[in-house]
Amino acid sequence: MKPIFDSANILLPDFGKVDGKRWAVVACDQYTSDADYWETAKNFVGDSPSTLRLMLPEIFLGRNDAERIAKIHAEMKKALQTVLQEHPDSMIYLERRLEGGKMRRGLIGKVDLEAYDYNKGSTSLVRATEGTVLERIPPRVAVRRGAPLEMPHVLLLIDDPQKTVIEPLTGTLTEKCYDFDLMAGGGHVTGYAVPKEVQEAAKRALSALITPEAMMKKYGSAELAPLLFAVGDGNHSLASAKAYYEEIKKEIGEAALSHPARYALCEVVNLHDDDLEFEPIYRVVFGADPLDLIDSFRTAVSKLQGNAKPQSVTVLCGKEEETIAIPTPEKQLPVGTVQVFLDDYLAKHPGVKVDYIHGVDAVRRLVAGGNGNVGFLFAGMEKDELFRTVLYDGALPRKTFSMGRAQDKRFYLECRKIER
Repeated sequence: MKPIFDSANILLPDFGKVDGKRWAVVACDQYTSDADYWETAKNFVGDSPSTLRLMLPEIFLGRNDAERIAKIHAEMKKALQTVLQEHPDSMIYLERRLEGGKMRRGLIGKVDLEAYDYNKGSTSLVRATEGTVLERIPPRVAVRRGAPLEMPHVLLLIDDPQKTVIEPLTGTLTEKCYDFDLMAGGGHVTGYAVPKEVQEAAKRALSALITPEAMMKKYGSAELAPLLFAVGDGNHSLASAKAYYEEIKKEIGEAALSHPARYALCEVVNLHDDDLEFEPIYRVVFGADPLDLIDSFRTAVSKLQGNAKPQSVTVLCGKEEETIAIPTPEKQLPVGTVQVFLDDYLAKHPGVKVDYIHGVDAVRRLVAGGNGNVGFLFAGMEKDELFRTVLYDGALPRKTFSMGRAQDKRFYLECRKIER
């Protein structure tokens, strides 16, 4: 049986000749309202080889897409001919030192898209953690369709409390693939080649995470459909890779099983990495009658008869705030309880809008001043709740958690061919 996660023919520049700080660029789905960031990046990169020319920042989607995509594909072909060198059957152990001093560890390889399903109710070994917005997939597929190569910004999480897969690599590897600072406060990245025997040990450790015994110990049931990888970041990027692969399957049938687009390059990160933090994303509602909204929420949660642990949500409006107890919620997380209510409320109240806000202080600023805005604060999800929640509830509500700030997100660095 082919492993779900395996080595790949990874493409890298010769960093003795190419400036890594100009080569690596943050993921396309960051700074989506900050054109200045991308202009600054463009000026910093200049004429140097850079992944900036191999990707389409989402801020520019819908602006001459066909022309931009054609140029990107041309730049990819140029990079393949002049810059990129192939490292066959490779995995890379990565250490990302963030600007604040914390370090995230990861393992780069390819994931089998046959084992991934982003649809609601999925029981595949690789699953989305948040609901996939289907309208976001076609524009990304358009970039991937006809592209000779891919670059990953997908982070796959594993539930490895005993730290058996990635952590044993720390301090044991010597062959560096890259070692440089990242632009614009992105910190520092170091990558090491993983020897074949160490790759095999990591794959065996991954398999051990989803045995019936492991499922029983971690989640209290051996009957649940095993979940090996939960998409922690880049869900729509991976969904686009899957959608493109499905297009190829329709065109060439079983021959697609040996097509390079069957796989996607990803970084695997342990949920239990000491320096990996989840931050809650709160809700602020605009344009509602505050008294009606708060009373409706209080009434709705009082009627819930679920089996999840008791929760509480603090509702703020102006200088007033109230903590509402939810003794028998149906969803595992308070954010799920709030989101289900808000989806129903917004459907019944046209013109009412919700925004997703990072930070308690930001919520308080938005609801201050008698403007009628209403904020919802709640406890964030603990890291060890993620897999259990996805297993029992399915994909989380959109905007449930954030894995760090924009500059901490994955930078494009490694590449891989996806055309024959």
